[in-house]
Amino acid sequence: MAVVVIVAVVLLLWLATGVRVVQQYERGVVFRLGRVSGQVRQPGVSLLLPLLDRMRKVNVQVVTMPVPAQEGITKDNVSVSVDAVLYFRVVDPVRATVDVQNYSFAMLQVAQTSLRSVIGKSELDDLLSGRENLHQGLEVMLESPATGWGVQIDRVEIKDVSLPDSMKRSMARQAEADRERRARIITADGEFQAATKLAEAASRMSETPAAMQLRLLQTVVEVAAEKNSTLVLPFPVELLRFFEAAAARAADPGA
Repeated sequence: MAVVVIVAVVLLLWLATGVRVVQQYERGVVFRLGRVSGQVRQPGVSLLLPLLDRMRKVNVQVVTMPVPAQEGITKDNVSVSVDAVLYFRVVDPVRATVDVQNYSFAMLQVAQTSLRSVIGKSELDDLLSGRENLHQGLEVMLESPATGWGVQIDRVEIKDVSLPDSMKRSMARQAEADRERRARIITADGEFQAATKLAEAASRMSETPAAMQLRLLQTVVEVAAEKNSTLVLPFPVELLRFFEAAAARAADPGA
């Protein structure tokens, strides 16, 4: 009986050494004598054969990986530095464990080379304003190798684009010149509209001479409304014309 108890205890201890717990965010890949054995172990308690089985746990959470800034020359010959961020997760733990030595490092290297390729194929305006198309292009470039490694690309985004100081000054001068051009166009258009309205008003007043006198009196009333000690009245142009005509008649004896 003692021998049986001892054997049972040893057997239980031997089996206990093969108990593994897989977390909810993990999947377990079991290797039996070096070969993948059975299905991927799901979250919960998993029993292994001691000394025969070895389990490798794979995290299936979404991984946020920053891609270091990559320097390159755009299609329009502008030197820029671009960094990005990559979101991916493991969908096939067996491939991620067997087919690639370190899938995280591999994804980082592929992301860097793809980012450099996108920089060389894009123009500066695309990097600054048309990033949605670049994000889709990066995702397509990363999707092919990632699928073979059991990895799914969720999202790729360009975070920042660094420009040389000289280019920043040139872009600032360009923007300033464009704003000044639009300001001059708006001012000229306002003056044109004002001149057009003044010409129409002058043409309408010329049809009725009394309208000019009424306008003059209205101006006097507006000026007199202020607390002024001096009131300046414009001299009527018709009176000047009268004196001019009188002087011309006096200068001509035959008139």
